[in-house]
Amino acid sequence: MNNKAMYKLSYGLFVCTAVRGEKMNGCIINTAVQVASEPNTISFAVNKGNFTHDMIIESKKCNISVISKDADFELFKHFGFQSGRDVNKFGDDYPAASYKMAENGIPYIVEGTNAYFSLKVKDTVDLGSHTLFIAEPAAMEVLSDSQSCTYEFYQSDIKPKPEKVGTAPSGKTVWRCRICGYEWEGEELPDDFICPICKHPKADFEKIVK
Repeated sequence: MNNKAMYKLSYGLFVCTAVRGEKMNGCIINTAVQVASEPNTISFAVNKGNFTHDMIIESKKCNISVISKDADFELFKHFGFQSGRDVNKFGDDYPAASYKMAENGIPYIVEGTNAYFSLKVKDTVDLGSHTLFIAEPAAMEVLSDSQSCTYEFYQSDIKPKPEKVGTAPSGKTVWRCRICGYEWEGEELPDDFICPICKHPKADFEKIVK
């Protein structure tokens, strides 16, 4: 079975934001779709490991900002390559002009996006690694005419190309980051290794032999 077949499925890319108390947070998701028109219903999936997931479970509401082709890699790094458990994603290092507050009290992203939805969660489905949320829009607005960013466009036009550390002689072991493609040569990747490009840990590296 070739798992790379999964890459042929078409995905959009979104920033899902939520609020719990005074804490604002957001993460990148790739599953959001209209599943019914009467009543208007949207489903979206969030990994259970994401801090945003827990916030939505508790608050039963969130915003989804649709990422456009105008987005740059920094948007994906900011919301996808670090956890809200460790950093304040809406802190001083994130420009205030990059987001606005919706009527539901949750931020939505205006930099590199073309629309947003404020959602009220009506039901959930446990999918193992993810929770599928079933929600109805309380508000939605078009922000720009830019085309939506697909996962394929992200891979081909936004994500930095792999940075090689040199050509490994035949039989040498190389560890490749599954997120950005960075390669590190050596027999054993240190447990505390962090990718210098996307900041992901050892768990996101695969071992290959050249």
